[in-house]
Amino acid sequence: MTATVDISPREAQVLELLGEHLSNAEIAARLFISVRTVESHVSSLLRKLEVPDRRALAGRAAASRPAAPGATPAAHPAPVLPAPPTSFVGRASERAELAGLIGAHRQVTAAGPGGVGKTRLALAVAADAAEAFPDGVWFVDLVPVTDPGMVAAAVAGALGVAEQPGRGMTESVVAALADRRTLLVLDNCEQVRDGVAPFLERLLAACPRVTVLATSRARLMVPFERVYPVPPLALSGDGEPDAVVLFTERATAVGHPLDPALRDRVVEICARLDGMALAIELAAARYPTLGVDGLTAALAHPLRMLTGGSRADDRHRSVRAALDWSHTLLEPDDRALLRRVSVFVAPFTVPAAAEVAGVDEGVAMDGLARLAEQSLLAVKASARGTGYRAAETIRQYGTERLIEAGELADVRSRHLRRCLAEAAALAVPGADWRARFDAVADDLRAALAWAADEPEHRADAHRLARHLAESAFARNLVGESQRRYEQAAALAADPAAAAPMLRHAAAVAGCRTLGDDMYRLHRAAADAARRAGDAGRAAADLATAATVAYRFAGTFVEVPPPDETTALVDEARGAAEADPAARAAVALADAARRTDALAAARTPDDDAVREAVAGAERAVELARGTGDPLAESAALDALTAVQSWVGDTFATAATARRRSTLLASAPDTPAAVHELVQALGEVAQTCLAVGDLPDARRWARRLADHPSMAEVGHRATCWLLVADALAGDAAGVLAGGVRFLDGWRRGGGAAQPDLDPAVAAVAMVHDLRGDHDARREWGEVLDAFGTSPHRVHGYGAVFDAMLLLHHGRAAEALERLAPEPEEVRRWITWIWDHWYVALRAEATVLAGASDARDRLAAARTRTSGDPLAGAIVERAAALLDGDGERLLATAAAFDAAGCGYQSARTRVLAGGEHAERGAAAIAELGLVPMAARWPDGTGRGSAG
Repeated sequence: MTATVDISPREAQVLELLGEHLSNAEIAARLFISVRTVESHVSSLLRKLEVPDRRALAGRAAASRPAAPGATPAAHPAPVLPAPPTSFVGRASERAELAGLIGAHRQVTAAGPGGVGKTRLALAVAADAAEAFPDGVWFVDLVPVTDPGMVAAAVAGALGVAEQPGRGMTESVVAALADRRTLLVLDNCEQVRDGVAPFLERLLAACPRVTVLATSRARLMVPFERVYPVPPLALSGDGEPDAVVLFTERATAVGHPLDPALRDRVVEICARLDGMALAIELAAARYPTLGVDGLTAALAHPLRMLTGGSRADDRHRSVRAALDWSHTLLEPDDRALLRRVSVFVAPFTVPAAAEVAGVDEGVAMDGLARLAEQSLLAVKASARGTGYRAAETIRQYGTERLIEAGELADVRSRHLRRCLAEAAALAVPGADWRARFDAVADDLRAALAWAADEPEHRADAHRLARHLAESAFARNLVGESQRRYEQAAALAADPAAAAPMLRHAAAVAGCRTLGDDMYRLHRAAADAARRAGDAGRAAADLATAATVAYRFAGTFVEVPPPDETTALVDEARGAAEADPAARAAVALADAARRTDALAAARTPDDDAVREAVAGAERAVELARGTGDPLAESAALDALTAVQSWVGDTFATAATARRRSTLLASAPDTPAAVHELVQALGEVAQTCLAVGDLPDARRWARRLADHPSMAEVGHRATCWLLVADALAGDAAGVLAGGVRFLDGWRRGGGAAQPDLDPAVAAVAMVHDLRGDHDARREWGEVLDAFGTSPHRVHGYGAVFDAMLLLHHGRAAEALERLAPEPEEVRRWITWIWDHWYVALRAEATVLAGASDARDRLAAARTRTSGDPLAGAIVERAAALLDGDGERLLATAAAFDAAGCGYQSARTRVLAGGEHAERGAAAIAELGLVPMAARWPDGTGRGSAG
């Protein structure tokens, strides 16, 4: 190295390795000597070569080393960083953010809970930033340091700085780095914070070009500090989430590449692990032996499952070890607070923590702040105040500690009492109700799950289940609402308390169109009422179960056989005489059975029709006598069914309007919502049937906007789509179609009753707009519903005819409507009768059929009183007679009836200057130009 200085062979070896920027530990490992011996050699070299620090020694070694042929001197030392055993995955945004911080601030602390990936992120960022630090990047692992007074010694050891005569170790490090542009990475500072903080204050004050990147589970609380909270791995976003990439890479590394079909299951696993990098790596390590199903099941006990892995650091060989490390750093009072707040599932406030932990709010506030500083709790500020939350693994760890301390029952009981109070408070409405429910719902569920298994808390569990059922229904979580009502029934102290819960559950099942569940639950309510000694109520429940089988047969997977429902009604009749509500329920069941028989017969005899009408009217009378609007609504529904089957279209519409008006002020109970939603759909249909398009759209809009329909867009929008399509409102159809399709697909894409007319309506509008790709897509959806008589002869014939007439293909439209109306009426719902007859009359005229006048006369009689269908018939008659004035008068009638499409169509058919106005109106609706053909096929005429 140099001939003028007496350097021993071993010192020469050490100097050579210093030139490679190895740490003392790495030199010791390379030369098979102790670290202490290396330190002795370094001190000797500093003295002999008369240089101030390790950096200068490295420079002397590099200067004396022969350069390789063609090599260029390094601009600055390579970073002295440990080489991770596995690849670094993702975190592109975090790397950029943290790099930006160390470029702008003297001291940055990457803070986060154990296992979140602080060290790996810091190493990646330090390596990326090496070019900006010409005097090197140095890594100091503080895990082995247990004495805060030894922090400077650890840093000096990593730098290769010996303690200088007359200087302490801190001053020696400061002297070595005084004019250096260096990045110092201090890893795992949490357990020696009391030593790190004063060391950094002295270092950063005296070394203006030094930057420190620290990792810690808690802030260091030094003046220069800028904290960067290291987030969990991303679970969503553009491209494949980092959490999934990490799991996939680690699973592949152990020889078990992930099946792409399991990707969504892996997302769920990563979410259950809160995106914690260590936990995901350990889960991936267990994937070869457990598989995705096994991992999912094992996550009920993640602390037991997430062990092993290839980590050399014992603290990172399991999630439990990482938590044990953090736990030992806490004061006893903070340990107690951590385990007690572990019962919270959702974010909680200081008052909530104080109540459940059994401490003063001031004590809770200070303790929560310290736990957050240790990254054991996440903190989130909102308009409702500061909230704290523990990750799932920390919660389970705290629960184990609760059990060890013998505090579980007491803390859970206090948590239950608080949840009961919060659940009761949700009964008070307000603008922020939804946010209040969402904030506490998970805790209500957790408290209920615990209390349900504790016999001494059974009554509290019943109350909480009932509150949660009510709130879940108001929040449109109807599936949960039904489960909670059934749970409340199971937890009830006696049958009298169980029966109403079962009735509510049945009503919620009705809102979900689950006929089988409605039937089962009403029968269960009857059993409970019978056991409670309430014979009248039991009779009403039995009759209601039978009525459900008739009224809502289309919502059943398996409709009960007729003899079973008949037996229920007979049993109910025997116990109903002394109870008005039971008598009304039995009368309704009888009316529903007769209506069902009419539908089955298709062509019933006159006596059967009279009996059905009389039975429905009696059911309405008895129901009104009970003073229960819901009972009256159900009876009116039976009356509309009979009226429609006997062909009294306008009476049917009037009864449907009466029913909807009756329910307008009903409370938002499950039973009332079920009745109202069904009534709104029915009144919209009846208004379509009698040509009242404005009212049809108004009632359908109420259905679409009802809060209970928020999650079921397909059911919410179905009749509004039909009404908008018939009116020619393409924009409304396009907007509603998006909501419909989204709801239908999220609901599993089932071919539910009454949805197919909406699908056909949207498909027709796309055809009218010339959007063939969208028409094809909706046609595929329609095919999922199959080919029913309603599609062949009802709505399908009407929409097909409207399309064909729009495109000037009158003869094809007439062929599509060839079956006689009387014959068709046997196969279709009465809603489409007037539309079918009117369009058939128009097609007859435009196709030049010889019997056009006879068909017009019959159609005029059949559609009398229907403003829309009647105007279509009158337009056809005016075309046949060549009466331009009468023809244009129908345009005004269509405008008055709220049907802009038919008004524009009339003007196109009128020809001349009117056709130009009509064509412009068609274009304004967003539809392709209409082709008009007169009976002789020669083109447009003129009404001028």
